[in-house]
Amino acid sequence: MLEVSGLTKSFDGFLAVKNVSFEVAEGEILGLIGPNGSGKSTTFNLIAGAFRPTAGSVRFLGREIGGLPAYRVAHAGIGRTHQIPKPFRKLTVLDNVALAAFYGQNRKLSREQAYVVARETLELVHLPAKDSSKVESLGAAGLKKLELARALATQPKLLLADESLGGLDHGEMDQAADLLATIRAKRGITIVWVEHIMGVLMRVVDRCVVLDHGEVIARGKPAEVARDPKVIEVYLGTDAPEVQAYAARR
Repeated sequence: MLEVSGLTKSFDGFLAVKNVSFEVAEGEILGLIGPNGSGKSTTFNLIAGAFRPTAGSVRFLGREIGGLPAYRVAHAGIGRTHQIPKPFRKLTVLDNVALAAFYGQNRKLSREQAYVVARETLELVHLPAKDSSKVESLGAAGLKKLELARALATQPKLLLADESLGGLDHGEMDQAADLLATIRAKRGITIVWVEHIMGVLMRVVDRCVVLDHGEVIARGKPAEVARDPKVIEVYLGTDAPEVQAYAARR
């Protein structure tokens, strides 16, 4: 479904992403992981149209999308979340998600259709779909769910989930991971999940690609990646046994 080949991004001579290549199969959940500053979010921004690649190719369903603006990437069928949720706080929760439905794939929706999509999506992520629900009533976990709902309301074929666990406690992390698995099961959406917190992610993903200093250093099944000596050295350290235990649950 997604083919990233030789992807490179330079900022004033600094190579944030260097010759990154990977593929994502339809129906897969791929984990894109690595330490802070490894190039995960830059890679996402290149796929989603926030940045133009310096070099390389991004192909989605056989079509080159590298360098297209974000709205055209969304219209092609790719939705994304952001690390820091930034909803429209003067709108209700329902209005936020309905607005995303209008923005999504390149087809016209009536107001009624957009609000049907919004209510169904809020139900999927376990948020209230009442007309009066305010954004201010949501805690950290609720805001993450709203960010996810807005991405899903664009009705994507591929979801880019960026740091979905940040700011959550352990119970909320497990719930968020399970929710991504449910979205794949119920909606048939392929998912690429960027995450710094590796242990919880390992329970859900089918494969992992590991970045360090903008380059791919490992790829494979969760259990394989968790045992990779280079991944342990640059990323896992003393957390390796815990992460390996999570990966073994696959």
